[in-house]
Amino acid sequence: MKRKIIKINESLCNGCGSCTVGCSEGALQIIDGVAKLVREDFCDGFGDCIGTCPTGALTIEEREAEEFDVNAVKDHLKKTQGKDAVAKMEEAQKIHMDKEQKLQIGGCPGMKNFKLETPNGDTNKKASSVFEMNVNPAELGQWPVQLHLVNPSAPFFKDKELVIMSTCSPVACADIHWKYIRGRSVVVACPKLDRTETYVEKLTEIFNREDIPKIIVLRMTVPCCGGLTHMADLAKKACRRTNIAIEEHILDLEGKLDSKNIL
Repeated sequence: MKRKIIKINESLCNGCGSCTVGCSEGALQIIDGVAKLVREDFCDGFGDCIGTCPTGALTIEEREAEEFDVNAVKDHLKKTQGKDAVAKMEEAQKIHMDKEQKLQIGGCPGMKNFKLETPNGDTNKKASSVFEMNVNPAELGQWPVQLHLVNPSAPFFKDKELVIMSTCSPVACADIHWKYIRGRSVVVACPKLDRTETYVEKLTEIFNREDIPKIIVLRMTVPCCGGLTHMADLAKKACRRTNIAIEEHILDLEGKLDSKNIL
């Protein structure tokens, strides 16, 4: 059958093994120093592992592949990792099914079309003229904002909380400027589509600054967006500071805060 399944670019894989933890189904293993898909029928194609990869080696492709076999996965996990791994996989499958039902899609939700309702219910209403006066003033107090472009020693980081923001967040939520950007510094990145090889190193340099009191990771609920959290966690472990505070804020597809976690 033709379906979504994980694809591994071995030339980008550094063998860190984070993806094997992110995959609840046990479909990935580190073999000869790189990640491998051990069996096609172990991969459900949902892409939770993508968000854990710091190098961008993992993507989802659509091709002819064996059908996902949940019973085979359970047997495999029970033999290799025990009952706790089976329970973790079953919980992950529930989350996948809930999201798939909500979005009416299969595979990675970040890759599919989904029509949302606007507050007034009118999705065909035309935008205002670009020449009209701004209704809501921008709160951005720096430039640049893209993570590749910012200088870790830039003065706009001084004594301000830092928001590490996914590229989609400000499009999904109309209140981003006054809720997250006002009075804070910000860097923007996409863990799925950017070339992320240098991101952990760049974040580590920024985290080493003693004048940043707090860090917020703002990401969407789709699994691949979890890569921002993973990179921030790696940078936290690599930096010199021991008192750094990091929060993860997850927005749903309607731009509402779905959950908040402490890293």
